[in-house]
Amino acid sequence: MAERTFIIVKPDGVQRRKIGEIVSRFEQKGLKLVAMKMLHITNEQAQKQYACHLGKPFYNALVKFMTSGPSVAMVIEGRNAIKLARKIMGATNALDSEPGTIRGDFSIDVEHNLVHGSDSPESFQHEVAVYFTPSEMLNYDTVEKDWL
Repeated sequence: MAERTFIIVKPDGVQRRKIGEIVSRFEQKGLKLVAMKMLHITNEQAQKQYACHLGKPFYNALVKFMTSGPSVAMVIEGRNAIKLARKIMGATNALDSEPGTIRGDFSIDVEHNLVHGSDSPESFQHEVAVYFTPSEMLNYDTVEKDWL
């Protein structure tokens, strides 16, 4: 059964013009793009998304960074999408990211690591609701039948 996950190309990924490269990496592994939008994340959205980190020393800097420029929010779908997307992204810290992963190839440090992805079905449900409504996401079961 297909699973969905939420991904953000962070402001540093947009600034460095890596949107296409990042989307391509997910698609090359067979994950389908279900929803996508470019936006400037608001303080309210960033605070809601990262509420689990409230009170941690990096929280304010994270919110400030995520609202510093345009980002690309997306939902991707496929078998084991959460685990697979996290493997494609690589470890959060640039020093721990393997070559061949998005972060291993492009990230500078733990803050400037180009991409965020849900780490569980629960975080997906929380995060996707911050950025998308159900009507903004495609249902490939319906769409593909119409297109083929």
